[in-house]
Amino acid sequence: MLEKMNKTLKPNNRVLRGLIIVPTRELVDQVSISLSNYGKYLNVRHTKIQGGISKASQLEKLKTGIDIIVATPGRLKVFVEDKVIDLSSVNMIVLDEADTMLEMGFIKEIEFIFSSCSLYRQIMMFSATVSQNIKKLGKEFLKNSVTVEVSQRRDTVKLIEHKAIKVDVKRRLELLAYLINISNKEQILLFANTKEAVDEVCDFLVNKNIKAVKIHGNLEYQERSKAIKSFRSKKVQVLVGTDIAARGIDIKELPLVINYELPESTDEFTHRVGRTGRANNKGEVITILTVKDYNLFGKIERNLHLNIKREVLEEFELKDRQPRQKQMKKRLLSQKKGKLDRKPKIKQSDKNSLQRGSAKSKKTTKRDFGRNFRAK
Repeated sequence: MLEKMNKTLKPNNRVLRGLIIVPTRELVDQVSISLSNYGKYLNVRHTKIQGGISKASQLEKLKTGIDIIVATPGRLKVFVEDKVIDLSSVNMIVLDEADTMLEMGFIKEIEFIFSSCSLYRQIMMFSATVSQNIKKLGKEFLKNSVTVEVSQRRDTVKLIEHKAIKVDVKRRLELLAYLINISNKEQILLFANTKEAVDEVCDFLVNKNIKAVKIHGNLEYQERSKAIKSFRSKKVQVLVGTDIAARGIDIKELPLVINYELPESTDEFTHRVGRTGRANNKGEVITILTVKDYNLFGKIERNLHLNIKREVLEEFELKDRQPRQKQMKKRLLSQKKGKLDRKPKIKQSDKNSLQRGSAKSKKTTKRDFGRNFRAK
């Protein structure tokens, strides 16, 4: 996008031509930094449109002449509806973290934004996973579409070491604190499924003298931004977040991801795991499992072609009732190869009829013998 725009750029007559839509404010900041780095020696200008910042300051920047906008869909839609932003000249559109965007319910906003852009445009959708929603959106807005797959979603990343540790439900928090203390890792990204769980985990870790901060949707943008900055600068060891809040956060050389709770889908597990093991750096993922997680974790393993050994730490021996495991009956080698002829099983009714038939045949033989004797 930067290279194309730079070739035909008219500094004295700038026209908005590029649009990058992302699901969260944090990702707006991250993409904006990347544009600044990649376009350091170019004359392409960009600005951010997002919630949490005054509308007036954003509109002032637009008046100076902008080539690319990086935006969250909600705030951008409001500006377009208020006719303070005209997207009719936009001919390059990027939808980043597309799956997340649609899961968050932004489908109507995205359809409105796409419809407001130039009819002669190129649309690019990026995601670690491609859902049916993305395919549906693609059919609606794309012509002659092409799918570019960098690597298969189900490929096992060799740089990432997986561990699965079983624990009783009541001792899960205790195990978490123990794992963090023995890890010797400066940065740990920790996932929980709900905002309430994030609050509970973060408070527990702070009470255990572990430096931790949290991010989720109920926190103000400034609070979330401050938390991420302190984590990036290694002022705190642990960042606790939900899937949505932590999506797209790129921490350079992040060494460890911990799943405090198992995500509800294989796709979410993929996104979590993808925070580590990036750019040829080794990473580690620890998933904490309670009894209720076994079946789902097995399904995730099958979907991703993983085979992760379950561990139980000595200090955390299991007391919760464990599910029964099917015991495989031992079979002879000849049976496994199908060489042994087994006797067919006979039903009880068949046995009775055989016995009656056998007795009848014996009587007939005696009678025949008597007749033959008399005849002689």
